[in-house]
Amino acid sequence: QLTPEEKLLRAIFGEKAGDVRDASLICPPGIEGIIVGVKIFSRKGIEKDDRAKAIEQDELDMMEKNLQDEIRILHDEVKKRVIMMLKGQQLRSDLFDEYGRERLLKKGTDLTLELLQEMPYDAMVRLKISTDDTGLEDDLKDLEDRTERQVEVIRNLFEEKKEKIRRGDELPPGVIKLVKVYVAMKRKLSVGDKMAGRHGNKGVIARILPEEDMPHLPDGTPVEIVLNPLGVPSRMNVGQILETHLGWAAHALGLYFATPVFDGATELEIKNWLDRAGLPKGGKTPLFDGMTGEVFEQDVTVGYIYMLKLSHLVDDKIHARSIGPYSLITQQPLGGKAQFGGQRFGEMEVWALEAYGSAHILQELLTAKSDDVTGRAKIYEAIVKGDASFTAGLPESFNVLIRELQSLCLDVELMKTKKKPDVVPVPVLEEV
Repeated sequence: QLTPEEKLLRAIFGEKAGDVRDASLICPPGIEGIIVGVKIFSRKGIEKDDRAKAIEQDELDMMEKNLQDEIRILHDEVKKRVIMMLKGQQLRSDLFDEYGRERLLKKGTDLTLELLQEMPYDAMVRLKISTDDTGLEDDLKDLEDRTERQVEVIRNLFEEKKEKIRRGDELPPGVIKLVKVYVAMKRKLSVGDKMAGRHGNKGVIARILPEEDMPHLPDGTPVEIVLNPLGVPSRMNVGQILETHLGWAAHALGLYFATPVFDGATELEIKNWLDRAGLPKGGKTPLFDGMTGEVFEQDVTVGYIYMLKLSHLVDDKIHARSIGPYSLITQQPLGGKAQFGGQRFGEMEVWALEAYGSAHILQELLTAKSDDVTGRAKIYEAIVKGDASFTAGLPESFNVLIRELQSLCLDVELMKTKKKPDVVPVPVLEEV
């Protein structure tokens, strides 16, 4: 809904937009996936459009189907118990259909397992059996009552949900309609994705190769992941090496090992398990280059470890900007992927360009590419005309500084004058 000021402006300039403003969220660039669901939320008392009504009806149909399934499953479970109780009993009176017109079973009929299994639940609860065991009849009645109560609870829940859907939704003030689009994204492991083991050994994927190009064991089994050995000594997380060895033995023997933090498997125990699995005690084996087929110079540690894909995927982080939003006050480009911002060219980067003497690049970065609004417009103009000239204007951050000084009651102005100002001699007071 529009603010009073916007309504007034629209009334003056005659825009026929009504009282509603479209504040839809546009899908940001770089997102790709499959839309798996759309939900439309409407404020109470507002007339729903055809799309909202269709979605609402689909939801109600699905809920109705789920309700019938739940009742059917409940009746099936109860039916199994009733069959076990009625098997071998005789009918005390005729069994008619639910309208009392057609006779289904005669009095004195033996209730066999086959007959009871084919009988629907509704007919089964109307059976009257001839027995001296009053406890059996009481049990059957109790079971029927409990089932009816459960069905009643399920139906009440369904009615509540149905009413909630039909009634409308609680939306924030000023919002008439809310649309939620659910997008499912399938992410395959790619270069730049972050992975980690269980010992603080995290890192990003540097390269993905075809299976046949990976190094392989003497029996031809390719390794699935290659870790840099230089990641171990400085960090001193040797646990990953021990896990590699023990994992190899566990996989070969088909066992699972639990090694508590302060009471884990010792090196000697790991060596014994490797020996028992028929693997080299040192945990190292010759490895062959998948591309050349030649054996590597030294034996390599191989084994099995747990690796986890972390939610730092390169597709969510990669970002580039050419033209984008600027800050309202400073007129400098915004920062961060969420705002479609630019990369900050900080102090140290400025020093680097100063050291190289790249004056023109530096001037462009600090003015036109940042907060020199007029210079920015002039560059666009020059590019369109095919002209390469560029004159920097006044950065907006300077105006912000002036305004801040004025807020401190300091009137600062930029004054342009052609003639040199007269030098007024300052009197020097001599000490007497």
